[in-house]
Amino acid sequence: MATLPTTHPRKKVTKVSQGWLPKLSIMDRYLVTQMLTPFLFGVGAFSSVILAIGSLFELIRLITDSGLSVLIALQIFGYQIPGFMVYSFPMSVLLATLLSYSRMSGDGETTALRSCGVSTYRLVLPALVLSLFVTGMTYVFNEAIVPAANWQSRSTLRAALNQESLQFKKQDIVYQQYGEVTEEDGTTRQGLIRSFYARSFDGKEMRGLTVLDFSEGQIQQILSAESAIWLPDQDVWKFSKGTTYIVGPDGNYRSILRFDDQNLKLPRAPLDLAQEQRSPEEMNIADIRRNIALLSQSGNTKEIRKLEVRLEQKYALPFICVVFAIVGASLGMRPQRTGAAIGFGLSVLIIFGYYLLLFICGALGQVEFLSPLAAAWMPNLIGVTAGFIILARVA
Repeated sequence: MATLPTTHPRKKVTKVSQGWLPKLSIMDRYLVTQMLTPFLFGVGAFSSVILAIGSLFELIRLITDSGLSVLIALQIFGYQIPGFMVYSFPMSVLLATLLSYSRMSGDGETTALRSCGVSTYRLVLPALVLSLFVTGMTYVFNEAIVPAANWQSRSTLRAALNQESLQFKKQDIVYQQYGEVTEEDGTTRQGLIRSFYARSFDGKEMRGLTVLDFSEGQIQQILSAESAIWLPDQDVWKFSKGTTYIVGPDGNYRSILRFDDQNLKLPRAPLDLAQEQRSPEEMNIADIRRNIALLSQSGNTKEIRKLEVRLEQKYALPFICVVFAIVGASLGMRPQRTGAAIGFGLSVLIIFGYYLLLFICGALGQVEFLSPLAAAWMPNLIGVTAGFIILARVA
């Protein structure tokens, strides 16, 4: 009697779970393990090179020429490490994926895995997951650590060299307040309602002030005062030794009122503008948004555009890790084998080209040739497209 052929269930790829971690196949664990060592090496190597070029040489010069204390120099050096490490994260992802996949391709491991039915795109998935993790880590560094560390580094250096603290703008503080302007027919429109100018500022008191009131569509009052200070407990400006000129519809003075002291309910924004604006590297996303809102009332369109581009870059820059992971893995899986030295050199070339493109797009965004969104994300889009084109050819 004929017997029915026995069937055997297909073997499944063994997956393991580490508590809260998602289940990983043996292949995924192997690929991630292969990338971790060159990634950590890249963080150390790239951080050391960037620190030496961007910080160490300058600190040594300050020690020898300006008498900067060695202990203070080490403290400043420590504050600057997070900022330079952030740049090394995406570079290290590129180096790790390029070297790991290149070694596997040269040893025939990728060919063996593909012959077992593993697609090229599936092979890239572990690199993509690792890059997303590094992207999140980069974002946290950029938001929670780097701005405060950069600010502390600059403040410590100023104090050590006995430099004057530039925590405020010393002269020519100009603030223009925009809002609803009432026309003669009773309608309203958005326009300039007040112009505030101070000749000088010593950190507490503004001097040589002129305030123009345009709330009724044309100039209504002119206030001139020797000095003014902000009273935070009353939320008002206290003007001293000044004169208020009431202007009539015909442009002539209707009355002139002199005063020794007068409190006026005006915005605090001129004081905020007078205080030193931190550089984008010393601000997180919330700080940049506040500065944009403040500058939008002053009419400084050039600085607003610069901050808008930098704000979008704050979102886009961490995703360089994803771009470099796709590019590195795609290049690494090509048939020819890439040694460690060649891989490191190729990584440097790709990094240089990418950051050059990033600089060009940022400049085009600031001159309003590109929108801030396009200026920040276009390098990522170009990089991802190039990576998938290479990956498709490998597949």
